[in-house]
Amino acid sequence: MSDAETLKHLPLETLHEEAGARFGGFAGWRMPLTYPAGVMKEHLHTRESAGLFDISHMQLFEVEGPDAAAFLSRACPLDAAALGEGRSKYTVLLTEKAGIIDDLIVTRLGPQRFMVVANAGNAARDEAHFRDLAKGMDLTFEPLERVLLALQGPDAEAVLIAAGLDLSDLTFMTATEPADGWFAARSGYTGEDGFEVALPVAEAERFARKLLDDDRVQWVGLAARDSLRLEAGLCLHGQDLDEATDPASAAILWAVPKALREEGKFVGARALQAIIAEGAREKRVGLKPEGRQPVRAGAPIVNEAGETVGRVTSGGFGPSAGHPVAMGYVARSLSEPGTRLFTEVRGNRIALDVHSLPFTPQRYHKG
Repeated sequence: MSDAETLKHLPLETLHEEAGARFGGFAGWRMPLTYPAGVMKEHLHTRESAGLFDISHMQLFEVEGPDAAAFLSRACPLDAAALGEGRSKYTVLLTEKAGIIDDLIVTRLGPQRFMVVANAGNAARDEAHFRDLAKGMDLTFEPLERVLLALQGPDAEAVLIAAGLDLSDLTFMTATEPADGWFAARSGYTGEDGFEVALPVAEAERFARKLLDDDRVQWVGLAARDSLRLEAGLCLHGQDLDEATDPASAAILWAVPKALREEGKFVGARALQAIIAEGAREKRVGLKPEGRQPVRAGAPIVNEAGETVGRVTSGGFGPSAGHPVAMGYVARSLSEPGTRLFTEVRGNRIALDVHSLPFTPQRYHKG
């Protein structure tokens, strides 16, 4: 059996084929990578109007019951009991050594009910980890089958209103359930204002076609999603985050409430506290290559003397930034913006400057 035959298929695959998508495998799924407009135009259209992404490969889990908040606060460095209804929080699943199993969005939907959105490539691992932690607790943990669409860009709110879905009351990282089986959040992974809407498979094609009937909307594939999130300084698990990295090194300690950094009881708490006390040995940073040649994940980072001091974890060209952009890990002593480092691409030595993140302004609607 070929790899293509073993890939999972999106419920709306026919729509992507109609649109002329070029497909490729990603996290076990057959995903639209680009459309005829091409990566550059898809990227810029999202920044300027409204890009529509099919992210149904991602997994939603519903957690419900008297122990739901305590369970999530044990699983993640999160105070789930303090999370207001309709509020979403970026968080992580950690190993006992504080390695990052996955990064997640947790939303409180009711007094005892939460929604967790997990990355596709980690969904099975996450579910097994969650179920292990849930043993003996009074709750249900249910994976949901939904189509998940992300509409991103400055016209996203107006497009949804025109399509009959008014989410204008939401601000960044808040969510609601607009209909039975629907879940909608003002969030996304492009740095732009936008929404993520999960809905039953049977209702998804009609809704997607309604959005696409609007001239402001254009399908955007996985390739442009990657360049958009990279410009926005956002991590991709499996590249910028993994079980060999921790929240302190990854520069996402802002996601861990200060009180929990000091006295949390979540999985990995002791290890994370030790890392914070000692100081992380390396740090995730933005990197701006000199010239027009992009650098790619896996490229070593060296100092003036040619000694390896880090590694590139994500890289490409930033259409909105107008130059190559990258992220990677370097020794903490070399993590200040402006620090000059180097890498090699096809035998050519290229200078890299440590650059503050994000590369382009984040334009979330914070109310």
